[in-house]
Amino acid sequence: MSLIGLCKRRNANSAGKPSSEMYELLGINIAFAALLTINALATLAAAGLGRLFSRPLKRCTARTRAEILFALRIGPPAIAIVALGAFLIPSYLIHEPYATKERVTVKLAVLAIASGIGVTLAVWRSVRSWLATRSLLREWLANSTSVEVEQVSIPTFRLHHTFPVIAVVGSFRPKLFIADHVLRTLSEEELAAAIAHECGHLAALDNFKRSLLRASRSALLIIPCGRSLDRAWSEASESAADEYAARESANVAVNLAAALVRIARLIPQASHQVLPTSVSTFLTGDEEPQGVKNRVHRLLELAAHDSWSLSSNAPVVRFGLWLSLALIVVISISIESRPQLLASVHNLIEHFVAALT
Repeated sequence: MSLIGLCKRRNANSAGKPSSEMYELLGINIAFAALLTINALATLAAAGLGRLFSRPLKRCTARTRAEILFALRIGPPAIAIVALGAFLIPSYLIHEPYATKERVTVKLAVLAIASGIGVTLAVWRSVRSWLATRSLLREWLANSTSVEVEQVSIPTFRLHHTFPVIAVVGSFRPKLFIADHVLRTLSEEELAAAIAHECGHLAALDNFKRSLLRASRSALLIIPCGRSLDRAWSEASESAADEYAARESANVAVNLAAALVRIARLIPQASHQVLPTSVSTFLTGDEEPQGVKNRVHRLLELAAHDSWSLSSNAPVVRFGLWLSLALIVVISISIESRPQLLASVHNLIEHFVAALT
């Protein structure tokens, strides 16, 4: 029997019974509290897995490592949303008596409010980032001129800016901006290598992923789990973009290392560029010198290797992630024809509410 059919039968059985506002209020509080709880527990587990497999991950290519870390970070909120929509809400609608005698306890309400604030904060920060990106794009377009770059398929602009900007702005209609003094300082080969690095971010949709990670972090509110995964993904994505450029040839790797050093020297002292999450920039002023040194050292190592050693199995990882998502959807749909499983879920909900009494 389908979920819709079960709901109709339940509504028919409850016809004539007194309605209760507590039913809706309790359901809303349980939904928000469960969302935060599942997300937090799954994120803690993902962070533990990240630490446990940190050494094996270092032996992967940077792009493969970035894909795995992104899945570990974005998986928990996805699991929480699927669990809520496919299991918790249907089981509550079907099996919870409409005239329930259960009440919203203080603990449950606090947890639900914290979750609601986190979700609101995630939405607000996403909107604010989008507005900031639009504002930055208007400002930079007003201070730039269009240029043609052979290896770039997106609109490219020469930007009049004091900071040595090489940045891709936007997730879906990206634009590349290059500061005019960067164009004057870098050689043609170094500039091509730096642009190839940004093309690596474009190919991996890193701006979009960065926005999702920011929203996911905001949804957890003040719970500090998952931040290690955020930092690890950020480092891996930069290394992956370096590898993307270095795959072209050893010369490109060397030129990219030289470009990193030259641009780092152009950054004004005690200066950094605060950018929205949907902006990918080559170097920021707050990037630690050790991070730049590590990237340069890694690029010089890559220059000494054959191109085959840089091949990534990231497509296999992505296929595995999509396959897992498809399996989750199939399983969720099949749940509607197995109401006994939803009864078990409702039993878990009862224990969850009792634990917060």
